[in-house]
Amino acid sequence: MSTTASATSSAPRPEDPLAALASLPGVPEAVDSVRRAVDRVYGHRVMRRRAGEVTSEAALRAARGSAALSGADWALEEVRRRSDFGAEAQARTVGAALRLTAEAGQLLSIWRQSPVRVLARLHLLAAGQAGVPDGPVGRPRLDGEPVAEMPGAPESDIHGPLTEAPLPGAAEVAGRLDGLSGLILGATEAPALVTAAVVHGELLALRPFGSYNGLVARAAERIALVGSGLDPKAICPAEVGHAELGRAVYAAAFEGYLSGTPAGMARWIAHCGRAVELGVRESTAVCEALQRGAA
Repeated sequence: MSTTASATSSAPRPEDPLAALASLPGVPEAVDSVRRAVDRVYGHRVMRRRAGEVTSEAALRAARGSAALSGADWALEEVRRRSDFGAEAQARTVGAALRLTAEAGQLLSIWRQSPVRVLARLHLLAAGQAGVPDGPVGRPRLDGEPVAEMPGAPESDIHGPLTEAPLPGAAEVAGRLDGLSGLILGATEAPALVTAAVVHGELLALRPFGSYNGLVARAAERIALVGSGLDPKAICPAEVGHAELGRAVYAAAFEGYLSGTPAGMARWIAHCGRAVELGVRESTAVCEALQRGAA
């Protein structure tokens, strides 16, 4: 849910705003569809003995998808075979995405206590270890500091911004991050999909860091889905689905989030649900390949 000042001042704040989003038209159907899809892949016979392999493959594919949305659209086998991710901007972006998916599961206990600390850690992993020069690393940006999704990339490799909305100022970023943290830590009856979609959308809207905000937002969505218990083994990579649906569809759904309207919010949550389902389809294909001895 967008936590802009205008949204919070124009209407009374419900006790459980995330649960209120869960009742929007189309959202219960999206939640049920995701739950059924996740249950099916967890029930696959391969998951009884080879779940670790599926988790590892899902992380690799999630990283590839997230990097693609940030402008480094590499083939899966190129991501798999490379070991040097420090040579140039696209390689650093892929390396950052790999580090985030690898460490996301290790941050769950901190996430349940301090989501803002986890976000700072995610950015440090992405930008600090990528050697991003001359930029704020591991902390929210200050007013006047630039924002670049893929630092150091030539102009031909840089996607335009996901939204033309003005960049929120540092004070607004700090306030909204606190608000988001309160939503995550507060008691809610909202389904995991709703919480994860709000985390993802709010971080995309805030662009709180000087670089790799998309990678951080999608990694945080991943943590929310895993930490909620919906996907405890991290085998349902939403990043794969977001990439498969395409950047234009991703951006259009995100505009719904930015609008803050019930219809726009429902559209964004449903989009995130579809991304999870496509991630499930990818991992189901991995299970089938493992069963056949082909992977």
